[in-house]
Amino acid sequence: MMKNNSRSLVADFTKGSVSRQLVLFATPLFLSNLLQIAYNMVDMVIVGRYCGKVGLSGVSIGGDVANCMAFIAMGFSNAGQVIISQYLGAGQRDRVGRFIGTMCSFLLVSAALISVLCLVFVHDILRLMSTPTESWDATYAYATTCLFGLVFIYGYNMVSAILRGFGDSKHPFIFVSIAAILNVLFDLLFVIGFEWGTFGAALATVIAQAVSFISAAIFIWRRRSDLGISLMLRDFIYIDPAMLSTFLKLGIPMAIKGAAIHFSKLFVNSWINSYGVVVSAVAGIANKFGSISNLFSSAINTAASSMVGQNIGAEKFERVPRIMMAAFTIATSIAAFMSLLLLTWPHAIFNIFTTEADVLAVCMQYLPIAILVFFGSAARSPMNALINGSGHYIINFVVAILDGFVFRIGFALLLGLHLRMGYMGFWYGDTIANFTPVVIGLVFYMSGRWRTHHVTG
Repeated sequence: MMKNNSRSLVADFTKGSVSRQLVLFATPLFLSNLLQIAYNMVDMVIVGRYCGKVGLSGVSIGGDVANCMAFIAMGFSNAGQVIISQYLGAGQRDRVGRFIGTMCSFLLVSAALISVLCLVFVHDILRLMSTPTESWDATYAYATTCLFGLVFIYGYNMVSAILRGFGDSKHPFIFVSIAAILNVLFDLLFVIGFEWGTFGAALATVIAQAVSFISAAIFIWRRRSDLGISLMLRDFIYIDPAMLSTFLKLGIPMAIKGAAIHFSKLFVNSWINSYGVVVSAVAGIANKFGSISNLFSSAINTAASSMVGQNIGAEKFERVPRIMMAAFTIATSIAAFMSLLLLTWPHAIFNIFTTEADVLAVCMQYLPIAILVFFGSAARSPMNALINGSGHYIINFVVAILDGFVFRIGFALLLGLHLRMGYMGFWYGDTIANFTPVVIGLVFYMSGRWRTHHVTG
């Protein structure tokens, strides 16, 4: 069990009310995700209003490219969060500082290399995305600007995961709030004031992420004693081989899982984009609905993963099913509420993004898919929490392959091409694949193998 020798920055999830802990931990994460979605939507709304459907298409496709790279960072960061939480649960806090240095060094170097590689091949990537000719320049401007700032996106995910691993979700909310405010201000200045179009929207996002990352990194460094860890500059220079090996074993499958899902979505969207700029614009709006559903499920999943990790590290196995049930109940309740809102006021909600009649007509076709997306994300939450929190890299790899490639692309091609459902078939196929982790997670839970797997030594 953890020693309570540090201040309120570190939470002990191995005792107390599961539901209360989950709500208290997940709420700031939810608000953080909400703000991230909000300032991403600012890009869509401002660009849609001032640059039209060409700008919407550019932000949609360019954002897909940048987000695919960001999902790699999220996968590794989530792995780091799990490892830190298991160290704490197992009472091995003396190892946390050295691990943080190893993780940070690896991720920042990786971000720089990936950024350079993507910038070299950006034209080929946009061609693979079936970028419409009308929106090529807007897409190129948005994608390249985001890729130049990739190191800040990696950095923010990294420092947020460190704090979440300690059970602190309040300070990541503060730092994302800073990013959200700056993003809105710079969007208004760059897109409307300077008329820089999609380049201005992307630049606003990069600057906001940079300030947020740097602020959070300084906070962790100054408060390292409050976290109860020994963290020195040499920890970022001399990488611990054993810890890097543990991090890679868990991080690679989790990164593949996140990136594979997003890569398959890029594949699906490339087919959807081929149906023209109107459908491409709706795809951008549809991505925001997917982000909204993930807004809730990700907060619950992230919070529950840390709770599961701590309890497995402390061998408090009887608390894990209670964590999963609480996660499922909260997530499905939120999904039902969001579905009711969308069914009651569909026109008002879609009008937030666009007033063009042809785009709105396709938006209404997407309505039932959006409902399915909400409940699919909710059902994934408790299962992903178990899979991630246990640190079982083999199960993560299985989910990555089946969810990310086999079923998502397979269902999309089956419905879209073989059954001739067109872009609606691609949307339905992508959405049905969201339930893959539910099936795998149930089998994993019933097997009981999560009780015997630890990532910490």
